[in-house]
Amino acid sequence: MDYQGILNVIEDKLKGEKLDGEVATYIPELAKVNPDKLGMHLTSVIGEEFHFGDSEERFSIQSISKVMSLALAFITEEEEKIWERVDVEPSGDPFNSLVQLEHERGIPRNPLINSGALVICDILVSHLKNPKQEYLDFVRKIAGNTTIDYNEKVAKSEKAEGYNNRAMINLIKGYGNIDNDVEEVLDFYFDTCSLSMSCRELAQTFVIFANQGKLLQNQKRVLSEVHTKRINAIMQTCGFYDEAGEFSFRVGLPGKSGVGGGIVAIYPNMYSVAVWSPKLNEKGNSTAGMRALELLTEITGSSIF
Repeated sequence: MDYQGILNVIEDKLKGEKLDGEVATYIPELAKVNPDKLGMHLTSVIGEEFHFGDSEERFSIQSISKVMSLALAFITEEEEKIWERVDVEPSGDPFNSLVQLEHERGIPRNPLINSGALVICDILVSHLKNPKQEYLDFVRKIAGNTTIDYNEKVAKSEKAEGYNNRAMINLIKGYGNIDNDVEEVLDFYFDTCSLSMSCRELAQTFVIFANQGKLLQNQKRVLSEVHTKRINAIMQTCGFYDEAGEFSFRVGLPGKSGVGGGIVAIYPNMYSVAVWSPKLNEKGNSTAGMRALELLTEITGSSIF
């Protein structure tokens, strides 16, 4: 299939459409990003690369990092113990909602909303000697890229303004579902969200989820097929906050978004694809990113459905 030609068509269509949205402002560093940035990169499971626009420019991946946190948790903790502490259901509420968390007595709906990711970070803090470095090492390993790093300015900005997440983790702690020091877990969580990556790097990282848990560069298995299936299923049902159903309806691929304007999606056994456009819709997902991926599956006539 002519993926480069298809991406060129998508770029032209996006430039011809009026796509509204606002850059995230509740994290001060994200408010400084140029709203007109647009890039897309597709990496196939046989190593082909296709791209357009600002696909090489790094940005804050934010909640996309939650997928890598869950993958690392599968490696460090027994799976049944993870699901004792976090559920696998779509939330139907905003990603930072406390209402559902209180109603369900400190058990987050899934690992890809803030409350669930905080519990996953708590699990990692319990098992890793140096969580911040070991998490980064893991991401670099599956990306095949040793230059990926945290954005300290973004992390500092989040730590200064993260009142909702502080309320959330203290509520979970009150229900006995956080084992470690609240500030230690929060600091680690904010660091993971501050990871700075490009569309190219994200697409290359997420190939592991399209490639049955194996690294693209050497086909070495990092995740079991079962764990890869679990992660893809959770991305499909929970990867877009309270817009997961809309993304499944329009795009039909497992994926994950972040308020930095990034979206990454995978087509099992075929490719992973990342899009970056900082303008977000009211649900916190990239307006142009959603549209780009909808066009991709429309033009190719393929999705997991």
